Amino acid sequence: MGKIFVEGVGEVQEYVDVCDYAVGLSRMIGGPILPSERPGHALIEQWNPVGLVGIITAFNFPVAVYGWNSAIAMICGNACLWKGAPTTSLISVAVTKIIAKVLEDNKVPGAICSLACGGAEIGTAMARDERMDLLSFTGSTKVGKQVALMVQERFGRSLLELGGNNAIIVFEDADLNLVIPSALFAAVGTAGQRCTTARRLFLHENIHDEVVAKLAKAYAQVRIGDPWDSDTLYGPLHTKEAVKMYLDAVEQAKQQGGSVVCGGKVINRPGNYVEPTIVTGLPHNAPIVHTETFAPILYVLKFKVEEEVFTWNNEVKQGLSSSIFTKDLGRIFRWLGPKGSDCGIVNVNIPTSGAEIGGAFGGEKHTGGGRESGSDSWKLYMRRSTCTINYSKDLPLAQGIKFQ
Repeated sequence: MGKIFVEGVGEVQEYVDVCDYAVGLSRMIGGPILPSERPGHALIEQWNPVGLVGIITAFNFPVAVYGWNSAIAMICGNACLWKGAPTTSLISVAVTKIIAKVLEDNKVPGAICSLACGGAEIGTAMARDERMDLLSFTGSTKVGKQVALMVQERFGRSLLELGGNNAIIVFEDADLNLVIPSALFAAVGTAGQRCTTARRLFLHENIHDEVVAKLAKAYAQVRIGDPWDSDTLYGPLHTKEAVKMYLDAVEQAKQQGGSVVCGGKVINRPGNYVEPTIVTGLPHNAPIVHTETFAPILYVLKFKVEEEVFTWNNEVKQGLSSSIFTKDLGRIFRWLGPKGSDCGIVNVNIPTSGAEIGGAFGGEKHTGGGRESGSDSWKLYMRRSTCTINYSKDLPLAQGIKFQ
């Protein structure tokens, strides 16, 4: 898909890691034994597979996102049907062949993890098919909304991982030795094509100019080149359409009062290369700031006090990832609390991107509300039954009701 070699290796490693995690998890999933209010009765939770899990993934993580879903779905006892992005179909085929061989070597049918290649018509068929017990969709908020409506129309179950308009907030007391590389990685990594990419950088007014100068200097040192070259830190965008969206967003930012500190242009070389871009001077609620553009554009915004910037973090429609940089312990816990970030990923002194597999990955609001990978995300791939077993010779009713 165009990401640099080291990120591609890291993505495959993530699939390996989540397989390790899932194998251990397979010995741990289960429901509690609950105390029954009735003598001689047992109350338990039983978790069973949903059946068939449909998995629709995006171009930006063509291996790892399927890994999160398929590994957890399989240890929950499900079969999988995958539709990868049409532009990364060779990756989907290669991964499916590897999985099929492993399954068949272990006397399990390879078709447990099946693949369907194609475009929107395949995704629509999966969303509408009642045999699809769970549909996991990763992609844009616009398409995700259409998928959710189609699945809900048949009272199906969906798991949505959609867009993010993620912010990093830097307070006066922040360690700038952490801030600069974090902001650089979060904004420029994968050429700004992660759902967790930092798109907004809020800087306290007293450190704004200093951080912008240091960040611009760091941007100038980013090694742009062939993704296969081990020295390259920044590769191309995925498509020509992405380049056009980038240029349109830069132009809109200028029209709305922004100043381009660095970048803003297409790079004159073969491929879909654009310059990593920093824009300053926009208000926090400028329309372009509230628009997720899947490209390496970072909007740098000034703030004065904690309360306003926490509000600004939450004012966008998406709620995926967020991060603050501070040494203030009280502020950290306010950030994590009910009046802090409303995102599914809430970080302190680390960037918005680069989530670990052990935690539940996903976001709120227009990000879709789904959770994948770690923690108790496995519950989404199973159905729960509450079971009451009477091992006595009496028939007491709940709530003390007498029916005689």
